[in-house]
Amino acid sequence: MASLTPLDGGQIKTSRASLVGGIAVGLGVAALWVALARDLGAGPLGAILPALMAGLLSGLWVWRADL
Repeated sequence: MASLTPLDGGQIKTSRASLVGGIAVGLGVAALWVALARDLGAGPLGAILPALMAGLLSGLWVWRADL
């Protein structure tokens, strides 16, 4: 029976391109979140803090998932 171990040792690859992509996605998500929140009438604090969290989390996910 064949072994199911990955060829790369199971390490997550994080390249410079993935880091730049994660930053770009994070900034894009944050900008779109702020624009949408302001259109929906959220106050400045209600628009910026969740936008930063959503941008940070999505950027980290893109970077770590190496998309």
